[in-house]
Amino acid sequence: MRVALTGASGIVGGFVASALLRAGHEVTSLDRAHGWSLGQPAPLAGHHALIHCAFAHAPGRYRGGEGDDPQGFVQTNLGGSRAIFDQAVAEGVGRVLFLSSRAVHDGHPPGTRLSDDLEPAPTSLYGEVKAEAEVQLASLRSRGIATCALRATGVYGPRAANKWRSLFADYLARRPVAPRVATEVHADDLAQALVLLLDDPAPPPTLNCSDIVLDRHDLLALIDSPHPLPPRADATALRVPDCRGLIAAGWRPGGMARLRATLPDMLRLNP
Repeated sequence: MRVALTGASGIVGGFVASALLRAGHEVTSLDRAHGWSLGQPAPLAGHHALIHCAFAHAPGRYRGGEGDDPQGFVQTNLGGSRAIFDQAVAEGVGRVLFLSSRAVHDGHPPGTRLSDDLEPAPTSLYGEVKAEAEVQLASLRSRGIATCALRATGVYGPRAANKWRSLFADYLARRPVAPRVATEVHADDLAQALVLLLDDPAPPPTLNCSDIVLDRHDLLALIDSPHPLPPRADATALRVPDCRGLIAAGWRPGGMARLRATLPDMLRLNP
């Protein structure tokens, strides 16, 4: 299958590009490294599918990623997403997958189990933009396009800019580490979910993508260090995504075994 991938050089997009190539797909990378940025027309003619992972934000920040320019944030991300979805229809692309976020559900009560079809309740501009892009994406279904918005949780993986870089540095330097528990998914598992959805004959409008509930105490306990661990956080208020839809489609994430296997590379890349 010939697939156009936006954000191909991003933290998630790089894993998606590799997974697509391993699966035998032909990939057209759409990113700044290849002369394209969100909001510009994209070379989509002749492609069977579009996977939209591109998102413009302040470095290292998603919630709050608008910085001091909320208007520009919305115009680039929501306007750019709407434009490329419409262009996909006009160019005859038959399938569009969108990397959304668990942030669309931040306004649901603490402890809510997040089902695949739960209506969004964002509390951040980031979540609002993702939720509005989902609405635009879903509208393509009435025009004969197969679509799915994948609502991903926190993504980790062995890259130099990995999400726990500062956490590992603080812990190893014996600086205070605040308790926290969150839901996580390995970037390779997220990429595999998107590859899987390329072959689904009738994907649902939205699916959750999450794997493990991880406390910082348990994460740092995997590091060979004598330093004291932070106390465990209260997990009762955590909103945990229900991923039965992806699992029913054949998705098999790596769980704690994949985290343990990945951790040495993440620590090696840490300063």
